[in-house]
Amino acid sequence: MSTGWIVLGVIVVLVLFAFGAYNRLVALSQRVGQAFADIDVQLKQRHDLVPNLVETVKGYASHERGTLDDVIKARNSAMSAQGPAQVSAAENQLSGALGRLIALSEAYPDLKANANFQQLASELSDLENKIAASRRFFNNAVQEYNTGIQQMPAALFAGMFGFTRKDFFDLGASRTEVEAAPQVKF
Repeated sequence: MSTGWIVLGVIVVLVLFAFGAYNRLVALSQRVGQAFADIDVQLKQRHDLVPNLVETVKGYASHERGTLDDVIKARNSAMSAQGPAQVSAAENQLSGALGRLIALSEAYPDLKANANFQQLASELSDLENKIAASRRFFNNAVQEYNTGIQQMPAALFAGMFGFTRKDFFDLGASRTEVEAAPQVKF
């Protein structure tokens, strides 16, 4: 009879570990989802800002059609992207296109002095900082989640419960550009 109680006790402990691991993984998964939603909010604000910026630049640099078209295409691609990997790649393209658009202001002093352009560029800069902070929060949440599904005892149950590894919001190909030191020319 005492062997039966021991077996029952072991089963109860295992079930409690499974419930605890499951609940922890659900909480970590929800945190990843919330962090991605936070990035999405910032990206939607940036997507809404881009047409105003393009229209402002159009008045001063109408013959720079290729750059303006690239920005619009990159924005549309970014708006239709799904999931962290696609969104990351599309947003990296949009960031590059916006960088070229902002660089146009150097060639057009009237545009650079335009109050509307300055305000939009300032808003864009602020949004870029918020997006960077949101990406860091998301990547931290993904790191905690991925670690959680690989640690014991959760690793024993994670696969059974359908918890799989999540991807980071990576800089991708533009990482080399970000890590390279800026060139200063006088």
